[in-house]
Amino acid sequence: MTLNYIWIAFFLIAFVVALFKLVFLGDLEVFKRIVDAIFDRATLGFELSLGLAGVLTLWMGIMKIGEKGGLINVLSRWLSPFFTKLFPEIPKNHPSIGSMMMNFSANMLGLDNAATPLGLKAMEELQTLNPKPDTASNAQIMFLVLNASSLTLIPVSILALRATAGSANPTDIFIPILIATFFSTLTGLIVTATFQKINLFDKVILKYLGGATILVVGLILYIKSLSPENVRIFTSLLTNILLFGIIITFIVVALFKKVNIYDAFIEGAKGGFNVSITIIPYLVAMLVAIGVFTASGAMELLMDGIKYVFSSIFPDTRFVEALPTALMKPLSGGGARGLMVESWGADGSMVDSFVGHLTSIIQGSTETTFYVIAVYFGSVNISKTRYAALAGLLADLAGVIAAILVTYMFFGHLS
Repeated sequence: MTLNYIWIAFFLIAFVVALFKLVFLGDLEVFKRIVDAIFDRATLGFELSLGLAGVLTLWMGIMKIGEKGGLINVLSRWLSPFFTKLFPEIPKNHPSIGSMMMNFSANMLGLDNAATPLGLKAMEELQTLNPKPDTASNAQIMFLVLNASSLTLIPVSILALRATAGSANPTDIFIPILIATFFSTLTGLIVTATFQKINLFDKVILKYLGGATILVVGLILYIKSLSPENVRIFTSLLTNILLFGIIITFIVVALFKKVNIYDAFIEGAKGGFNVSITIIPYLVAMLVAIGVFTASGAMELLMDGIKYVFSSIFPDTRFVEALPTALMKPLSGGGARGLMVESWGADGSMVDSFVGHLTSIIQGSTETTFYVIAVYFGSVNISKTRYAALAGLLADLAGVIAAILVTYMFFGHLS
């Protein structure tokens, strides 16, 4: 229902603002701009969705090769000691542990279609350990927060949308997203562990978190030592090496496991095409609503108000134009995606701008917290979610702040 109200609100606010402009300001063209925006955004949504087909088909095929080759199981075994410490209430060898590890690993590899069913299965298995069936347990809250803020190694849909919009280097947000989503996940973990009195100084936890933190901080310090041009070169080189390295690793591991690589690719690729077609009505619906909101002048009023507030605090307020995407993301992934695309311009000319990069990074480093809470807790009839929403929103806030800072670090020289 949340998305329904958001969609209606865009249209109603746009109508009120447009009527005000017509009656009091004499803007005779305002309704023409709105109607033009409706058709323009509908066409744009359809074209972007179709453009997704090729890239999603490719990556879903590659991901299926990795899945068939058993890389998810490898990741699960590698992460198991760490997550065992985060879920002390779960008995050893309980079936929920395997489902959670599979879910986290699938999320890291961008296997959304596989991750959601595994997550729901894990939540059901955790419910069997829950002494209060209508109240979220500690283990369920920790699982949900980590799921909602989990690291994604390959943000497939964002890379695909940027490529379709005509980005000169659609993968240049890959490293920034990794950094921003790391801080989002770290914040969610620390907040939840604090509530649950989990010892974060345990040597196993410190080994995993400390190692990851040293790696990310080291990367940040190295990048800060580079000139803007060298940052661009380094990011492009590292990103493309990592992405191609992942593809080669998937193929080599699958070859070693004697997987029929071609058949596995085709199986996954079919799913990618189906996903791109499924997205069409959702993307068109949100782009049309946002287009109406923008064409009426309502978006401009909103941005002017936010800029007025922040201009007295920050000398550079370019980040303000990306805040609608950040504010929408906890409520609606589709709505945030639409606002991200809107920030790129109707013709995609702003996709490689500062704001275009920032909205892409925000989209990739935060999660639809309220949707995840509704789906996962709703699947096991939990009505008392305790501090789950607070922990999830704090993780989202950390992701947004990190996204803003990392965008200035990587792309601050852009207009």
